[in-house]
Amino acid sequence: MAPEGAAGPALAGRRVLLTRSPDRAGAMARALARAGAEPLLLPVIDFERADDPAALASALDRLGAGEYGWLAISSITTVRALKEAAALRGTTLAQLVPGAVRVATIGPSSRRVLEAEGLRVDLAPTGKQSAEGLVELWPPHGDGAGAGRVLIPQSNLAAPTLAEGVAARGWPVETVIAYRTVDYPADPARRLTAVLAAAASEGDGPAEEAPGVVLTPHEANGELAAGRIDAVVAASPSAARRIHETLRPLDAVQLIAIGEPTAAELRALGLAVGATAATPTPEGIAEAVARSLYR
Repeated sequence: MAPEGAAGPALAGRRVLLTRSPDRAGAMARALARAGAEPLLLPVIDFERADDPAALASALDRLGAGEYGWLAISSITTVRALKEAAALRGTTLAQLVPGAVRVATIGPSSRRVLEAEGLRVDLAPTGKQSAEGLVELWPPHGDGAGAGRVLIPQSNLAAPTLAEGVAARGWPVETVIAYRTVDYPADPARRLTAVLAAAASEGDGPAEEAPGVVLTPHEANGELAAGRIDAVVAASPSAARRIHETLRPLDAVQLIAIGEPTAAELRALGLAVGATAATPTPEGIAEAVARSLYR
């Protein structure tokens, strides 16, 4: 990473395209701006409530009745979906989950989000921050790790990694669709709108959106063709697929992946990965951008 000094911040003069909507890109955009970059925004995916809300409601009823020993959260968007479902019931996420239920999640960022909502997190990887990392930590069934089934609320596009990995440890697993990942923009009547307590405390709520110009796909492709974008950040495998479908040309920019699953998806699509964020934090992403540009 280029050091700060007489030349100024590490990313001075660099333009970085974030493929997130303004209401979800605030902390990331501000971290890049602090490093001297100009953040640009191109929303490519969005999130809606599940097609079958009754299935989610039934699973949450069983959760409240004590039928699950574990609740596994595979993304921060899952937390938003569950918070919205709790609000529709007139309660909070912390009240929705019984105290006896153990909670697992995929890393420090989602742990922080869950704890800000009032939930205790019992299991989360600190190294490999992904479904794979959580599976590696998951205790075998009957190994003093509680009893009951494992509930995994997830996206309609979620990979089976977590469910299959936990089942391989001997646990009975139930998955339920908590939200849908869709092309941007979501149907306004179905879009997830819950603001997480951790995000609001960092200024990522509706009152303060991300700094930076919001581009259309046509405008973004024009900037790419003119060589005026240095890096593009992909936050998820779904975003990676939309980047591959939407943006041209990509051969002259650095593609930054948030997490190994996203990096693997980019490579599967035939795209070169400039860097993978060591941690899925705003600062980790800014560091990965700088590492890719100054290696």
